[in-house]
Amino acid sequence: MKILVINAGSSSMKYQLIDMTDESVLAKGNCERIGIDGHFKHSTGDGRVFETDVTMTNHTEAFVQIKNALISEEYGVIQSLDEVSAVGHRIVQGGSLFSESVLVNEEVIKGIESLIPLAPLHNAAHVQGIRACLEVFGDKVPEVVVFDTAFHSTMPEKAFIYPVPYEYYEKYAVRRYGFHGTSHRYVSHRCAELMGKDLKDLKMITCHLGNGSSITAIKDGKVIDTSMGLTPLDGIMMGTRTGSLDPSVVTFIAEQEHLSAEEMDTMLNKKSGFLGISGISSDDRDVTAAAESGNPRAQLAIDILEYDILKYIGSYTAVLGGVDAIVFTAGIGENQSSHRSSVCHALEFMGVKIDDQLNEQMIRGKEGKISTEDSAVAVYVIPTNEELVIARDTMALVK
Repeated sequence: MKILVINAGSSSMKYQLIDMTDESVLAKGNCERIGIDGHFKHSTGDGRVFETDVTMTNHTEAFVQIKNALISEEYGVIQSLDEVSAVGHRIVQGGSLFSESVLVNEEVIKGIESLIPLAPLHNAAHVQGIRACLEVFGDKVPEVVVFDTAFHSTMPEKAFIYPVPYEYYEKYAVRRYGFHGTSHRYVSHRCAELMGKDLKDLKMITCHLGNGSSITAIKDGKVIDTSMGLTPLDGIMMGTRTGSLDPSVVTFIAEQEHLSAEEMDTMLNKKSGFLGISGISSDDRDVTAAAESGNPRAQLAIDILEYDILKYIGSYTAVLGGVDAIVFTAGIGENQSSHRSSVCHALEFMGVKIDDQLNEQMIRGKEGKISTEDSAVAVYVIPTNEELVIARDTMALVK
């Protein structure tokens, strides 16, 4: 069975074609700058690469580029689209409507559309991606939607209800939802496999650290709490997002600078975080390089990030009543050994011990344990694979 995984953004459409017989990636790529000037890149599992600038006015035209690449004579990996058994879509916001992956029908699409106010850029783009696939495949190829929020749906009320008047939860569904759930789900299950244990027997903290970051507490196989909230703005400091802050900071700056709600939203989501503190870049690699060259604001940005990670791990250890394993994943978590080292050495008070040599080696897609055998807590680096989770869910539902 070959499954096409689609991750549609507001102006992009990423994809992977996965052969589920051995879970190998036959091809992957990205349609970028849809509706602007357009760029398309396609690469195959055997190393062939096709890249071009091409105008794509909407997601349907972008999907035509994907289709043509998959079946092209020079860069294709299948003879025709008939070889695609199903399509799996990543959906950011499932709200309280969807607590698990489901087959696509018109009712499901309308449900995703109804949640657009909670994720205006993401969910609107996802719907476009679904309809683009329907336009090309029709209803002969089943489609499945996998929700980022679903894994977090096990959170108790005390963790997801905000202490604002309860009527806003009832009227507008204002609550903590959490994100990156597909990633947290993958790495937590993979960590349990590597430990040779059942996830239901473990207390685990998973750290998805990238341009967007979130930390999740998992007990008995269920999410107890997670750092992102109503939107992906909450939690630890990120590339351009503030993370958690005193809400009065928002109203104070808005009043002082005479900013509208939209302008404040832009500042909090796109001008803050690493970029806002360092004044250099939103990319951790650039900021780290600047800090190593002696830039004090870049060093401050790194100090804030590592302090935030440490705070969440500490608080979640208390919530869980102890922790058996900590996992680092995503771009920063998988590749920046210095951040892992700083955080883990600060956790020595609770018995965390890491092998510094192993930690330095565990980068660029490597998977494994970086804690010592006598460490009270197992620490792992596990490259995330959200696309594989989507493909597995899709295959299970279609079968």
